[in-house]
Amino acid sequence: MRPHNWGLFHLAYRTFNFLNRNKNDMALKPGFFIIIILSVITFNSFAQNKLRSIADLTVDSSGWAAFKQATKIARNKFEILPADPVKAKEAIYQTQVTTHSIMGAIIYNTGGILFDNGWIRVLGSGSARLNRSLPAWNKGKTFTDLGDKPKFLLVADDVVGGFFAINGGAFGKDMGQIYYLAPDDLKWEDLKIGYTDFINLCLVGNMDEFYGGLRWAAWRTDIVRVSGDEGFSIYPYLWTKEGKDVNGDSRKIIPVQELYDFEITTLGQLHK
Repeated sequence: MRPHNWGLFHLAYRTFNFLNRNKNDMALKPGFFIIIILSVITFNSFAQNKLRSIADLTVDSSGWAAFKQATKIARNKFEILPADPVKAKEAIYQTQVTTHSIMGAIIYNTGGILFDNGWIRVLGSGSARLNRSLPAWNKGKTFTDLGDKPKFLLVADDVVGGFFAINGGAFGKDMGQIYYLAPDDLKWEDLKIGYTDFINLCLVGNMDEFYGGLRWAAWRTDIVRVSGDEGFSIYPYLWTKEGKDVNGDSRKIIPVQELYDFEITTLGQLHK
Protein backbone atom coordinates (compact mmCIF):
# COMPACT_ATOMS: atom_id res chain seq x y z
CA MET A 1 0.00 0.00 0.00
CA ARG A 2 1.07 3.57 -0.58
CA PRO A 3 2.96 4.92 2.43
CA HIS A 4 1.35 8.39 2.32
CA ASN A 5 -2.28 7.25 2.03
CA TRP A 6 -4.51 4.20 1.92
CA GLY A 7 -4.46 3.85 -1.85
CA LEU A 8 -7.29 3.01 -4.21
CA PHE A 9 -8.28 0.02 -2.10
CA HIS A 10 -9.26 2.49 0.57
CA LEU A 11 -11.10 4.48 -2.08
CA ALA A 12 -13.08 1.34 -2.92
CA TYR A 13 -14.14 1.23 0.73
CA ARG A 14 -15.07 4.90 0.54
CA THR A 15 -17.10 4.22 -2.60
CA PHE A 16 -18.90 1.34 -0.89
CA ASN A 17 -19.83 3.63 1.98
CA PHE A 18 -20.86 6.34 -0.46
CA LEU A 19 -23.22 3.93 -2.22
CA ASN A 20 -24.70 2.81 1.09
CA ARG A 21 -25.31 6.41 2.13
CA ASN A 22 -26.99 7.09 -1.23
CA LYS A 23 -28.69 3.74 -1.82
CA ASN A 24 -32.10 5.29 -2.49
CA ASP A 25 -30.64 7.48 -5.21
CA MET A 26 -28.58 4.62 -6.60
CA ALA A 27 -31.71 2.52 -6.99
CA LEU A 28 -32.58 4.85 -9.84
CA LYS A 29 -29.17 4.41 -11.43
CA PRO A 30 -28.60 0.69 -12.07
CA GLY A 31 -25.75 1.39 -14.48
CA PHE A 32 -23.34 1.88 -11.61
CA PHE A 33 -23.87 -1.69 -10.49
CA ILE A 34 -23.72 -3.03 -14.06
CA ILE A 35 -20.33 -1.39 -14.52
CA ILE A 36 -19.01 -3.23 -11.46
CA ILE A 37 -20.27 -6.60 -12.68
CA LEU A 38 -18.41 -6.17 -15.99
CA SER A 39 -15.01 -5.64 -14.34
CA VAL A 40 -13.76 -9.24 -14.55
CA ILE A 41 -14.36 -9.54 -18.30
CA THR A 42 -11.87 -6.96 -19.52
CA PHE A 43 -8.48 -8.63 -19.39
CA ASN A 44 -9.75 -12.07 -20.30
CA SER A 45 -11.18 -10.55 -23.48
CA PHE A 46 -7.80 -9.07 -24.38
CA ALA A 47 -5.87 -12.28 -23.84
CA GLN A 48 -6.87 -13.88 -27.14
CA ASN A 49 -4.74 -15.60 -29.77
CA LYS A 50 -7.43 -15.95 -32.45
CA LEU A 51 -8.38 -12.48 -33.73
CA ARG A 52 -12.06 -11.61 -33.73
CA SER A 53 -13.69 -9.31 -36.26
CA ILE A 54 -14.73 -5.73 -35.50
CA ALA A 55 -18.36 -6.71 -35.99
CA ASP A 56 -18.03 -9.51 -33.44
CA LEU A 57 -16.24 -7.26 -30.94
CA THR A 58 -18.83 -4.47 -31.16
CA VAL A 59 -22.09 -6.41 -31.46
CA ASP A 60 -22.88 -5.86 -27.75
CA SER A 61 -22.48 -2.19 -26.81
CA SER A 62 -23.83 -2.44 -23.26
CA GLY A 63 -20.51 -1.42 -21.71
CA TRP A 64 -20.88 2.15 -22.96
CA ALA A 65 -24.40 2.51 -21.58
CA ALA A 66 -23.18 1.27 -18.21
CA PHE A 67 -20.28 3.71 -18.21
CA LYS A 68 -22.50 6.66 -19.14
CA GLN A 69 -24.89 5.74 -16.35
CA ALA A 70 -22.03 5.64 -13.87
CA THR A 71 -20.88 9.13 -14.87
CA LYS A 72 -24.13 10.55 -13.52
CA ILE A 73 -22.83 10.25 -9.96
CA ALA A 74 -19.31 11.48 -10.75
CA ARG A 75 -17.73 13.61 -8.05
CA ASN A 76 -14.54 14.32 -9.99
CA LYS A 77 -14.26 16.47 -13.08
CA PHE A 78 -13.87 14.43 -16.26
CA GLU A 79 -13.73 15.07 -19.99
CA ILE A 80 -14.54 12.48 -22.64
CA LEU A 81 -12.40 13.13 -25.69
CA PRO A 82 -14.12 12.51 -29.05
CA ALA A 83 -13.30 9.35 -30.96
CA ASP A 84 -12.50 9.16 -34.64
CA PRO A 85 -14.61 6.29 -36.08
CA VAL A 86 -11.77 4.90 -38.21
CA LYS A 87 -9.26 5.01 -35.35
CA ALA A 88 -11.85 3.55 -32.98
CA LYS A 89 -12.38 0.50 -35.19
CA GLU A 90 -8.64 0.06 -35.60
CA ALA A 91 -8.03 0.31 -31.84
CA ILE A 92 -10.80 -2.11 -30.83
CA TYR A 93 -9.56 -4.66 -33.37
CA GLN A 94 -5.96 -4.34 -32.23
CA THR A 95 -6.91 -4.62 -28.58
CA GLN A 96 -9.38 -7.49 -29.13
CA VAL A 97 -11.70 -6.52 -26.28
CA THR A 98 -15.45 -6.35 -26.73
CA THR A 99 -17.60 -3.28 -26.24
CA HIS A 100 -19.54 -5.30 -23.69
CA SER A 101 -16.59 -4.61 -21.37
CA ILE A 102 -15.98 -1.16 -19.94
CA MET A 103 -12.46 -1.03 -21.36
CA GLY A 104 -13.69 -1.96 -24.82
CA ALA A 105 -16.47 0.60 -24.58
CA ILE A 106 -14.01 3.35 -23.64
CA ILE A 107 -11.60 2.39 -26.43
CA TYR A 108 -14.35 2.30 -29.05
CA ASN A 109 -16.36 5.34 -27.98
CA THR A 110 -13.69 7.78 -26.80
CA GLY A 111 -10.37 9.20 -27.82
CA GLY A 112 -9.53 8.83 -24.12
CA ILE A 113 -10.81 10.32 -20.87
CA LEU A 114 -9.19 13.06 -18.79
CA PHE A 115 -9.97 12.87 -15.09
CA ASP A 116 -9.43 15.40 -12.31
CA ASN A 117 -8.56 18.36 -14.54
CA GLY A 118 -6.38 16.15 -16.72
CA TRP A 119 -4.22 14.75 -13.91
CA ILE A 120 -5.16 11.17 -14.91
CA ARG A 121 -5.34 10.17 -18.58
CA VAL A 122 -7.26 6.97 -19.41
CA LEU A 123 -6.39 5.66 -22.87
CA GLY A 124 -8.99 5.17 -25.58
CA SER A 125 -8.56 5.20 -29.35
CA GLY A 126 -6.56 8.43 -29.41
CA SER A 127 -7.39 12.06 -30.08
CA ALA A 128 -5.69 15.37 -30.81
CA ARG A 129 -5.28 16.04 -27.08
CA LEU A 130 -4.32 12.49 -26.14
CA ASN A 131 -2.54 11.28 -29.23
CA ARG A 132 -2.08 7.67 -28.08
CA SER A 133 -4.46 4.80 -28.55
CA LEU A 134 -4.32 2.04 -25.95
CA PRO A 135 -2.93 -0.59 -28.36
CA ALA A 136 -0.47 1.82 -30.00
CA TRP A 137 0.90 2.88 -26.61
CA ASN A 138 1.37 -0.74 -25.54
CA LYS A 139 2.96 -2.02 -28.75
CA GLY A 140 6.66 -2.48 -28.19
CA LYS A 141 6.21 -2.11 -24.43
CA THR A 142 3.88 -4.91 -23.35
CA PHE A 143 3.44 -6.86 -26.60
CA THR A 144 5.21 -7.14 -29.95
CA ASP A 145 2.67 -8.43 -32.44
CA LEU A 146 -1.09 -8.24 -32.71
CA GLY A 147 -2.61 -11.25 -30.96
CA ASP A 148 0.20 -11.59 -28.40
CA LYS A 149 -0.82 -12.13 -24.79
CA PRO A 150 0.79 -9.29 -22.83
CA LYS A 151 2.31 -9.82 -19.40
CA PHE A 152 0.70 -6.52 -18.45
CA LEU A 153 -1.29 -3.85 -20.27
CA LEU A 154 -0.86 -0.09 -19.77
CA VAL A 155 -4.29 1.55 -19.55
CA ALA A 156 -3.75 4.97 -17.96
CA ASP A 157 -1.14 7.33 -16.56
CA ASP A 158 -0.85 10.60 -14.68
CA VAL A 159 1.05 13.84 -15.09
CA VAL A 160 3.72 12.98 -12.49
CA GLY A 161 4.88 9.80 -14.20
CA GLY A 162 2.64 7.24 -12.56
CA PHE A 163 1.46 4.39 -14.80
CA PHE A 164 -1.57 2.13 -14.34
CA ALA A 165 -1.51 -1.37 -15.81
CA ILE A 166 -3.66 -4.50 -15.85
CA ASN A 167 -1.73 -7.52 -14.65
CA GLY A 168 -1.41 -10.28 -17.22
CA GLY A 169 0.98 -12.37 -15.15
CA ALA A 170 3.99 -10.07 -14.85
CA PHE A 171 3.18 -9.05 -11.28
CA GLY A 172 1.75 -12.28 -9.87
CA LYS A 173 -1.20 -14.61 -10.18
CA ASP A 174 -3.90 -11.98 -9.65
CA MET A 175 -4.70 -11.65 -13.34
CA GLY A 176 -6.79 -8.65 -14.31
CA GLN A 177 -5.90 -6.54 -11.28
CA ILE A 178 -4.70 -2.96 -11.64
CA TYR A 179 -1.12 -2.18 -10.60
CA TYR A 180 0.33 1.30 -10.24
CA LEU A 181 3.94 2.19 -10.99
CA ALA A 182 4.29 4.84 -8.31
CA PRO A 183 6.78 7.62 -9.12
CA ASP A 184 7.59 8.16 -5.45
CA ASP A 185 9.04 4.67 -4.89
CA LEU A 186 9.33 3.12 -8.38
CA LYS A 187 7.51 -0.09 -7.52
CA TRP A 188 4.48 -1.70 -9.13
CA GLU A 189 1.85 -1.50 -6.36
CA ASP A 190 -1.18 -3.79 -6.31
CA LEU A 191 -4.28 -1.60 -5.99
CA LYS A 192 -6.52 -4.62 -5.29
CA ILE A 193 -9.08 -3.58 -7.91
CA GLY A 194 -9.88 -4.34 -11.55
CA TYR A 195 -10.17 -1.97 -14.51
CA THR A 196 -13.84 -1.15 -14.04
CA ASP A 197 -13.43 -0.37 -10.37
CA PHE A 198 -10.49 1.84 -11.31
CA ILE A 199 -12.76 3.81 -13.67
CA ASN A 200 -15.42 4.05 -10.97
CA LEU A 201 -12.89 5.45 -8.56
CA CYS A 202 -11.62 7.98 -11.06
CA LEU A 203 -15.22 9.18 -11.15
CA VAL A 204 -16.03 9.25 -7.43
CA GLY A 205 -12.81 8.61 -5.47
CA ASN A 206 -10.79 11.04 -3.40
CA MET A 207 -7.81 11.65 -5.68
CA ASP A 208 -6.20 14.15 -3.31
CA GLU A 209 -6.07 11.38 -0.70
CA PHE A 210 -4.61 8.88 -3.15
CA TYR A 211 -1.89 11.18 -4.43
CA GLY A 212 -1.11 12.79 -1.09
CA GLY A 213 2.36 14.32 -1.18
CA LEU A 214 2.64 14.07 -4.97
CA ARG A 215 0.54 17.19 -5.47
CA TRP A 216 2.02 20.64 -5.02
CA ALA A 217 0.15 23.84 -4.22
CA ALA A 218 -0.25 25.13 -7.79
CA TRP A 219 -0.78 21.80 -9.58
CA ARG A 220 -4.17 22.76 -11.04
CA THR A 221 -2.66 25.82 -12.69
CA ASP A 222 0.46 24.04 -13.87
CA ILE A 223 -1.19 21.07 -15.59
CA VAL A 224 -3.09 23.35 -17.97
CA ARG A 225 0.18 23.55 -19.94
CA VAL A 226 0.57 19.77 -20.13
CA SER A 227 -0.86 17.80 -23.06
CA GLY A 228 -2.09 14.23 -22.75
CA ASP A 229 1.19 13.03 -24.22
CA GLU A 230 3.38 14.86 -21.73
CA GLY A 231 4.12 14.80 -18.04
CA PHE A 232 6.31 16.40 -15.41
CA SER A 233 9.87 15.31 -14.92
CA ILE A 234 10.42 16.21 -11.27
CA TYR A 235 13.85 16.73 -9.72
CA PRO A 236 15.14 15.67 -7.28
CA TYR A 237 13.48 12.40 -8.27
CA LEU A 238 10.39 11.62 -6.24
CA TRP A 239 11.68 8.21 -5.15
CA THR A 240 14.75 9.76 -3.50
CA LYS A 241 14.97 11.20 0.00
CA GLU A 242 15.80 14.60 -1.45
CA GLY A 243 12.69 14.61 -3.67
CA LYS A 244 10.03 14.23 -0.99
CA ASP A 245 9.26 17.96 -0.76
CA VAL A 246 7.24 18.23 -3.96
CA ASN A 247 6.59 21.94 -3.47
CA GLY A 248 10.33 22.60 -3.47
CA ASP A 249 11.21 20.29 -6.38
CA SER A 250 11.77 21.58 -9.89
CA ARG A 251 9.39 20.47 -12.65
CA LYS A 252 9.96 20.21 -16.39
CA ILE A 253 7.40 19.16 -19.00
CA ILE A 254 8.66 16.28 -21.16
CA PRO A 255 7.05 13.62 -23.42
CA VAL A 256 5.35 10.83 -21.48
CA GLN A 257 7.36 8.36 -23.56
CA GLU A 258 10.56 9.75 -22.01
CA LEU A 259 9.06 9.49 -18.53
CA TYR A 260 8.08 5.87 -19.07
CA ASP A 261 11.41 4.84 -20.61
CA PHE A 262 13.40 6.49 -17.83
CA GLU A 263 11.31 4.98 -15.03
CA ILE A 264 11.33 1.48 -16.49
CA THR A 265 15.10 1.63 -16.98
CA THR A 266 15.65 2.99 -13.47
CA LEU A 267 13.22 0.44 -12.01
CA GLY A 268 15.31 -2.36 -13.49
CA GLN A 269 18.48 -0.89 -12.03
CA LEU A 270 17.06 -0.30 -8.54
CA HIS A 271 15.46 -3.71 -8.14
CA LYS A 272 18.01 -6.07 -9.65
